[in-house]
Amino acid sequence: MALSKLGRVALRVPSQVRWESELAQSFAPGQGRQQLVIIGTGWGGYSVLRNVDKKLFDVTVISPRNHFLFTPLLASTTVGTLEFRSIIEPVRNAGFRDEKHFHLAEATGVDVHRNVVKCRNALDANNIREYEVKYDQLIIACGAVPNTFGTPGVYEHAFFLKEVADARAIRNRILRNFEISVRPGISEAEQKRLLHIVIVGGGPTGIEFGAELYDFVQEDVRRLFRSETQHVRVTIVEAMKILPSFDHDLQTYATNKINERRQMELVHDRVIRVDANSVTLSDGTIVPSGLVVWSTGLAPREFTNSVRFEKNGRGQLVTDSELLCHGENPCRNVYALGDCADVKHSSLPCTAQAAERAGRYLAKSLSARVEGKEVKPFVFNNLGMLAYIGEYRALSNFSFFKASGHSAWVLWRLAYATRLGSWRLRMQVPMDWLKSFIFGRDTSRF
Repeated sequence: MALSKLGRVALRVPSQVRWESELAQSFAPGQGRQQLVIIGTGWGGYSVLRNVDKKLFDVTVISPRNHFLFTPLLASTTVGTLEFRSIIEPVRNAGFRDEKHFHLAEATGVDVHRNVVKCRNALDANNIREYEVKYDQLIIACGAVPNTFGTPGVYEHAFFLKEVADARAIRNRILRNFEISVRPGISEAEQKRLLHIVIVGGGPTGIEFGAELYDFVQEDVRRLFRSETQHVRVTIVEAMKILPSFDHDLQTYATNKINERRQMELVHDRVIRVDANSVTLSDGTIVPSGLVVWSTGLAPREFTNSVRFEKNGRGQLVTDSELLCHGENPCRNVYALGDCADVKHSSLPCTAQAAERAGRYLAKSLSARVEGKEVKPFVFNNLGMLAYIGEYRALSNFSFFKASGHSAWVLWRLAYATRLGSWRLRMQVPMDWLKSFIFGRDTSRF
């Protein structure tokens, strides 16, 4: 009520300068402990939040998303294998000092001279209500956005797979297309277009989404849309080899499995245009499609572009081995980690594992600094990677162990079930898997 009254008063102020100055406010979380501000609730930021010593730091989190998302299982929600709420954990459950220590807001800038983060409320329809949050220590973990490489039509006609909202939109489009395909009077050519799904990008996200789609078609579509099953096709477009970070033999295994499937196709080409009903490849081929999912890499967020810190050629913030940012002046209290950052002379992969472990390291090193202890540099040792490829088969790529097939699938499920963010999720996800196995996937459209 108070904010709405303030908004009505502000609307009567004629000067934009006066309007902004009256709405600007400074937020100081408390006194006594150091004020630690975290921008972002992804793997890196959430890892710091969970592991930092809250006896030493008064923690404030700024993010337009009020939950942590377990991204490795996001593809499973697009076809109803898992429910959306089974892979998200509300950030406020992490135990803040009080309710004012989480801001559902977008960070718009950093003033390193005054030690403040500039923010805008994410729920403000006009997106002009600004305020500042003070900090002693700042952690930038805002993540990244999908990289379209300037391809025309991607933002207008393709779907990304980065957030729960993306997964829900994809799920609704899939179910919508199936329902339209059974409408009386629709042509066979239109049925084939509606049920042709194009995945652009052969990384883990694209391959796992394709795997979930294949299982959905084999196990549920055959039961619910029997006559339409023959028209379903999934095309994965990748200019290079799929799963580039995996071992060559595992890449070959996954490629062979995809090529063996009658309703899946792997095309080694590049998409140069996306239209409402098709995609165009670099050789001029026009591929009709009812759904295009774009998963080809990462690009920096607007906030990352705006801050005046050193960046690499990919637009990521460059940090030293202790994850400290480099700016125009020496900056000893601003850190960066996750997809928005990279370590100078020791490049890190843009994976959940790297961000989560960097977050744990940073939580410990911050405490060590306060207590006057030695801070060791961050060293990332890749523990390995997992990827699901469909038909209850997966890939396990570890330095000491490599496997493919059903045994790797068991390891894939066990690993993810134990790495979920809370015991609530560790209970919900296996229950969802069991329900889908016994009763089939939920195909409700909402």
